[in-house]
Parts: sequence; structure tokens; C-alpha cells
Amino acid sequence: MELFRLSIVYLHLIACCVAIGLVLTSDIAMVNQLIKGGTAGKQENDHLNSLKKTVSLALVALWITGFAIVWLDVSAKGLGYFANPKMQAKLTIVALLTLNGFVLHNAVMPAMEKAGSLLQMEFNQRMLAIFAGAVSAVSWFYAAMLGVGRPLAWKYSLVQLLAAYPALIVTGFVAMAMLTVWSKNRSNPDFPQFVEAYSRKMK
Repeated sequence: MELFRLSIVYLHLIACCVAIGLVLTSDIAMVNQLIKGGTAGKQENDHLNSLKKTVSLALVALWITGFAIVWLDVSAKGLGYFANPKMQAKLTIVALLTLNGFVLHNAVMPAMEKAGSLLQMEFNQRMLAIFAGAVSAVSWFYAAMLGVGRPLAWKYSLVQLLAAYPALIVTGFVAMAMLTVWSKNRSNPDFPQFVEAYSRKMK
């Protein structure tokens, strides 16, 4: 039974690594696009395709293997297994990650495909896309941290374990929002003249 559980944990870890890799590469591609500009179409499509694969295939694999792990542990330890704050934190993060996946698929991605790029989206849609992206990136990495953080079990409360989670989401959202504002202003034909005039004023 222990070997069977280990094989499921291994598959769970593989799925998590693949998901984090795709999230990281797609986010890096989007940041590069915002910084460099000029290749929005191709990079935006690559980002969307990677994100779709991450949210769908990886989440399905993680739900299946994660459910199997929980079922085996509950069978061995009883329902008291769910009293572990670390397990509660993991379930909370995965639930939020799944809900955020539905938002990405049903609202953000169709709007982004229709607009053509992140910068061409309407303000409210762009803010929703940035927020959902921040939730996705932070949640994947946070869930992975909780997954490998066995020493955290029973040592901290649920509130303590999740204290950094909203702070990281807000930080990621603000950083990406500022980057999109800078990139959008940079694409404005009058931006170079504005920068030059501002520089002269500062002198």
C-alpha cells in the first residue's frame, strides 16, 4: 500500500511540476511582450495556449491524484486527517485555483482572444485578466510549497499558513498592472515627446 501511495504522490508531483513550468514560461512570455512590444499577436496566442493547457490538463491530473492520496490517507488515519491546518490550506488553495480556472476559461481568455492582446482589452477586462493571472501564478507556487512543506503540519494555524497568500496576490497584481500601464503608455505615439518634455522639466 505504501508503494502504491508513493507512486500516486510521484504522479501528483510530476503534474504539479508541469503546471508550474507552463505557468512560469507563459508568464515570462507575457512580461517580455509587455516590455519589448511589437510581437503581441504571436506571443499572446502562445501565452493563451500554454495557460489553457495548464488550467485544464494539469488541474484534472492534480485533482485525480490528489483525491487518491487523500482517500488513502483518510482510510489509514480516519477523518481526523482533515483537522490538519496544512491539509485545510492545501484544499483551500486548490479550490480557489479551480474557481480561478473557470474564470480564466469562461471570461478572461475569450475577452483576450476577441481583443487581440492584453493591452487592447477594455480597462475592467484587463484588470480582471491581470488579477486572475496573479491568482493563478501565486496559487500554483503556494500549493507546491504547502505540498512539500511537511514540517508545517500541525505547527501553524490555517490563518498563519495562508497569511502570505493574499499579500503575494496583491503584490503580483500591482506589479503587472503597473507594467501594463507603462507598456500601454509606451505604445502611445505621443509618449516619447512626453518623456522628453518631462526630462527637460526635471532639469
